[in-house]
Amino acid sequence: MMARTKRDRRAYSAGEWGRNRVRVFPDPKTGLYQIEWRENGRRLARSLKHRDWSRAKRQADKVAAGFAVRELNGKAEPEPEPLTLGTLFEIYGEEVTPTKAESSQKYDRATMRMFLKFFGGHRRPDTLSQRDWDRFIRARRSGRAGRSGRPVGNRTIQQDLKLLIAILNWAAKSRDEEGRLLLDSNPLRGLKTPTEKNPTRVVLTQAEYEALLKASMSMDWRFRVALVIAHETGHRIGAVRQLRWSDIDLEARIIRWRAENEKTGYEHRTPVTAEVLAVLEEARMQNPRGGNSPVLPAPKDLSRCLDRSRVRVWWDKAQKLAGLEPRRGRGWHSLRRKFASDLMDQPLKVLCELGGWKTAQTVLQCYQRPDEDRLRKALEARRSASVPAN
Repeated sequence: MMARTKRDRRAYSAGEWGRNRVRVFPDPKTGLYQIEWRENGRRLARSLKHRDWSRAKRQADKVAAGFAVRELNGKAEPEPEPLTLGTLFEIYGEEVTPTKAESSQKYDRATMRMFLKFFGGHRRPDTLSQRDWDRFIRARRSGRAGRSGRPVGNRTIQQDLKLLIAILNWAAKSRDEEGRLLLDSNPLRGLKTPTEKNPTRVVLTQAEYEALLKASMSMDWRFRVALVIAHETGHRIGAVRQLRWSDIDLEARIIRWRAENEKTGYEHRTPVTAEVLAVLEEARMQNPRGGNSPVLPAPKDLSRCLDRSRVRVWWDKAQKLAGLEPRRGRGWHSLRRKFASDLMDQPLKVLCELGGWKTAQTVLQCYQRPDEDRLRKALEARRSASVPAN
């Protein structure tokens, strides 16, 4: 004998018998809620096309009160509540943001709060236009939009607007529980983001790196370890400071870079140099805890990784100790540009794998900077190739 499926027997009635009685109940086959009413002595029913019990009861109350006569007569489908920026950001924050790296999650949430404050949570995304786009750019550039209240450059504004575009594009491809697109189309599609005419992309020189390395001897051991790993692997300081011993295979000389710690969400493994192995041994001696404990633990809590504010402060301190004049753009990321430039003679595919870049285009546009010596050598090689042999 076959077991019978247990059915949801609950039902809800609103209104009065013989007057405006309305009942909602689940369809025994589909589980979708049905709404039932009487009209001219006939019993009529239709599907509400959802399984939300609370929503079904609210709809019954609304129909019984006479607010949905058109809906009952079948003259029109019920109109969904218009999507607001507040609702859209909430959905995106629950479904998409958690799939990103930790730093990207924090950026998403802070930037969405900024947009809500500027445009308003009840603003409909499909009403955004060129005027809103330009108004935000002016406000962000002057410091009237944003948490700090300080003016920002085109690069920051571009990053903010790219997130907004990504959210609207996602909404134009995603559907609700009833199969309707969240957004018919992206109203800001095709608008140009402001760009830096001459972006500051400093490449740390070998002399500067050696000066910082020397200065690190009189600083916290964690700074030296982070400095060497960042220089030798070419990875972002955000990924370096979040390394754990479970990511390190000293015997195989391999580091695993976790997707959640990478800006691109790209998990990969890279071999390491003897210099990296040496500082890892130093870190092991300073903090013998193994397992999943941090390679670079926070000074006051050994179970947590270093925070980015501390490594930024240490960088500034190291520059002063090394006698380097402060220069905009010469931060941790300048080590990543140095790595890409040092390995310019290697195939781009190899370089991308070593540094964790997803595309070669990013490396060519933003990271590799040939120095004067390399340019001279290229010209000399061209000249030598053009001289005819005797």
